[in-house]
Amino acid sequence: MTEVSAKPNARSVVIVAAHPDDEVLGCGGTAARLAAEGDAVHILLMADGEGARADRNAGRVEIRERMSARSAAARSAGKILGCASVELLRYADNRMDGEQLLDVVQAVERFMTLHRPSLVLTHHAGDVNVDHRVVHEAVVVACRPQPGLGVRELLFFEVPSSTEWRPPPGPALFHPNWFVDISATLDRKVEALNAYASELREFPHPRSTAAVRALAQWRGASAGLLAAEAFVLGRKLLPAVD
Repeated sequence: MTEVSAKPNARSVVIVAAHPDDEVLGCGGTAARLAAEGDAVHILLMADGEGARADRNAGRVEIRERMSARSAAARSAGKILGCASVELLRYADNRMDGEQLLDVVQAVERFMTLHRPSLVLTHHAGDVNVDHRVVHEAVVVACRPQPGLGVRELLFFEVPSSTEWRPPPGPALFHPNWFVDISATLDRKVEALNAYASELREFPHPRSTAAVRALAQWRGASAGLLAAEAFVLGRKLLPAVD
């Protein structure tokens, strides 16, 4: 785990993403904004993001080196965004549907117990990538509204080259109803994304910096803003009235 200092009495925010770079693509601008406002933003990355690559037969040593580089990129991106901590697990890439859901839920619950967040952000249910869908289910279970639960707000983000690739008809298409102004932190998001330079593609691929900027501008225009990240609101609990 990599940690940076956070302000005393900061609100705790947890981002749970399947692969290193999903956290930046999905909500990097929001993470940077919340961190700048004094919240302690903690990131949990579930799968290694490298093991399922088509060229994995190049050798185990090379795969380990790539995993190490991806982990280093995640820590660097977290620092750029101002996050309080980054923790990486080692679930098999694009094979999380082979895991017992309870085991994944318990891994998320341990992280939740450690950081006790009031706001949680994770993948949308309709993503094409199977790891995204498993992580979504695990987070929803881990954040089920039990008495005394600290999670007050649950948001689902979109990941370019996964969320928008789900064709209709579908049971869970991404229809955002929650927008966060990232006009002041879009550049920080792109800077963090550049930490994952090996994962970026040339425009017009959606996983390019130009496409990421264009999406932020479009989501912003949809809400009357210069730039925004869009979410589906999963749950919002208002505090009790004194």
